[in-house]
Amino acid sequence: MTIKGVLFDFSGTLFRIESTESWLRAALAEADIPLPETELVRSARALESAGALPGGASPAQPVPDDLTDVWAIRDQSAELHRAAYTGLSRLVALPDPGLHDTLYDRHMTPDAWRPYPDADEVLGALRERGVAVGVVSNIGWDLRPVFRAHGLDPYVGAYVLSYEHGIQKPDPRLFATACDALGIAPEDTLMVGDDRRADGGAAALGCAVHFVDHLPVTERPDGLRPVLGLLG
Repeated sequence: MTIKGVLFDFSGTLFRIESTESWLRAALAEADIPLPETELVRSARALESAGALPGGASPAQPVPDDLTDVWAIRDQSAELHRAAYTGLSRLVALPDPGLHDTLYDRHMTPDAWRPYPDADEVLGALRERGVAVGVVSNIGWDLRPVFRAHGLDPYVGAYVLSYEHGIQKPDPRLFATACDALGIAPEDTLMVGDDRRADGGAAALGCAVHFVDHLPVTERPDGLRPVLGLLG
């Protein structure tokens, strides 16, 4: 099998979101709201347990009944995505109700994300080999500015984002849209992601699939490099 195109997931694959504590500190600074250190740390832990940070930890407890339906389809529109995550955030008492939207807005900024150390190297190597690159993400906002800010946008031939299509992984139609955008047949395509259920949906279309570990940036310096050995 000769791989002519590689599709990458975004969060946990090419990029990693900042820590929940860093996220909260940034939002508090933007809103100019002071919070004692002990309270800040406690609130950050509560937000993480709630699963309120998109791209961060999953909820540690069942999603409340009034959010269950929206949570299941949160990546199908920008409105659903914001409602789901701010709904989880509001489970945690913060010093100002407006902070919940400030937190959500913060996670969409390039400063909230870091590329994995080998992302530039691997994407650059794919480009040199003439392999098409696409990004397929379950997401509720436009991640293109993140790629541009971190210098990875020139490597990407197509972005296929769930909220722009009203379809979320593992639905094979999202992967088919990406393959069509790159002009590559599914059987000549490799999907790289960190979620076995969501990203594994590409297999139903005939794509090869490779998984990476969703780890902090400092703990996964070369998790993407094995992709280059799979090109055939």
